[in-house]
Amino acid sequence: MSDPITQALERAAQQAATQPLPKTVGARMRHLVSALGGGTRGGGTRAAAEALGISRRTVQRYVRDQVRTPRPQIAAALDAELRRHWQPGLQRRALAGAAKNGFTIEARASFGYDAPGGSTDEARMRLITQHIPPQTAAGIVAAYRQGTTGASMRDKVAEALAHHYFQDGGRRAHGLAVSFSHIEYMDIDL
Repeated sequence: MSDPITQALERAAQQAATQPLPKTVGARMRHLVSALGGGTRGGGTRAAAEALGISRRTVQRYVRDQVRTPRPQIAAALDAELRRHWQPGLQRRALAGAAKNGFTIEARASFGYDAPGGSTDEARMRLITQHIPPQTAAGIVAAYRQGTTGASMRDKVAEALAHHYFQDGGRRAHGLAVSFSHIEYMDIDL
């Protein structure tokens, strides 16, 4: 399972899709096998089985429509994995557009900086909606494309939010040590 920031970027990129996912389980599995195949014989079946946590033989049964009703956890995993690989060109273009034009982050998380007790800016649960301009957004998208996750990605987003939320784009509150943790919810609008 990936971190909330990576999940939010994935969801945002997936919203760029223009075609619906295939309806039948067999068609979904065939597309996933094809997307993960990489041109190698049996490579797509193996990769799909690993991604879904099932055997290659089970994947082959779905591909041949021998099994039409997957268990709920397999259906959910298939849906999630297929969405990650559905219309990848559109997803790449959406992320490139976000890097070029910026994006908006909405998050409910513990956010603030170390301040004297009672200050309005000390770390606490906040709902923040902040536009991230292109120069900062490009760095976050580049880190995502390079596979950065976890604390490194959280630090990048925290730095961007601190700069544009607390420091008003660098016009005030220089040198703050910002805390960004306990992410309950995060959504990104490209």
